[in-house]
Amino acid sequence: QVQLVESGGGSVQPGGSLRLSCAASGRLDTIDIMRWTRQAPGKEREVVASITSGGSINYADSVKGRFTISRENAKNTVYLEMNSLKPEDTAVYYCYARGGLGRYNYWGQGTQVTVSS
Repeated sequence: QVQLVESGGGSVQPGGSLRLSCAASGRLDTIDIMRWTRQAPGKEREVVASITSGGSINYADSVKGRFTISRENAKNTVYLEMNSLKPEDTAVYYCYARGGLGRYNYWGQGTQVTVSS
């Protein structure tokens, strides 16, 4: 079992920045990929950024050049640095972890990000 706890959401003006954190605990040796996903009202959940246990990183086209995913192994934490935020980035952001080569899926409780003037 793996537990994920997100933090760092909030309200910011367009052009601003936020850093989200996802603290993981439990059977972390089974995790092979972690993702930040988001869901805006009335829209489907989308993957924003991914990082594998081997360090491979991918971003959605909509956030490339603005968002950065990283991890701090000593703290079992994955971060999402978000810069140049736009109103369309407004959503609930969820941390996700895949374990057991896809047999297990873990989600955090989500953190709200609101970008508005």
